[in-house]
Amino acid sequence: MNTKFPLHYSTHPIAYVRPVKASDLPDDIRQQLPGVTDLYAIHHEEGERLALVTDRTMAFVMARQNDLHPVSVH
Repeated sequence: MNTKFPLHYSTHPIAYVRPVKASDLPDDIRQQLPGVTDLYAIHHEEGERLALVTDRTMAFVMARQNDLHPVSVH
């Protein structure tokens, strides 16, 4: 049987959302985040970091507001 199924591709680029420990960030960024231990990074599909936020939901909202399709990376 050779049944073809339509593939549904997003018209928006993918944004990867992943958790980040503040301790893994450069000193100059950590100094701007007193008391913050966990963040979420938003990366373009080519790997470039676009933003850091303190809330996972906000990371997904921010990606969608910028016409990106967010997916979680563990």
